[in-house]
Amino acid sequence: MKKFIVWTVFLAVLSLRCFALDPVEGYWISVDEKTGKVTAGWEIYTEGGKLYGKICSVADFPQDTKADACKDSYKGFPVAGRVNQMTVVGTPWIFGLTMKQEGKWSGGSIIDPESGDMYRCVITYHPADGKRYKADTLEMRGEIGLGIGRSQYWRKSTREEASGLR
Repeated sequence: MKKFIVWTVFLAVLSLRCFALDPVEGYWISVDEKTGKVTAGWEIYTEGGKLYGKICSVADFPQDTKADACKDSYKGFPVAGRVNQMTVVGTPWIFGLTMKQEGKWSGGSIIDPESGDMYRCVITYHPADGKRYKADTLEMRGEIGLGIGRSQYWRKSTREEASGLR
């Protein structure tokens, strides 16, 4: 009987672990690496085993701003229609990433809606350690090839904060 109880508890814990969100998922505030200014609130989520990210709100811009610097279309873009006619808020600018390990995703793309440039994307979660990372941090890296690129460090947020920038 004890073995049955132990196995039941083990399977229950294992099944909960299988359905737990990856630490990358949730709400984040993007911060410009050059100026240190908040730029946008993001929701990072999975759908069909792929990772996506859409902007919930933008700082210092009208919330209905169109992504008119973008091209008409991009390879693999997850939404039908002309990208340069879409609003910055609510559009999935991060798409198609696959999990490499818990807290690390790559193999997809990110589009900068301000410039229209598309980059390969690598996302890495860094838990707060009280040293280098004072709070839970998301390293958002855009690359043009051979590891050449730049990283931004986003901070963990709530839905309200990510949606409330103006």
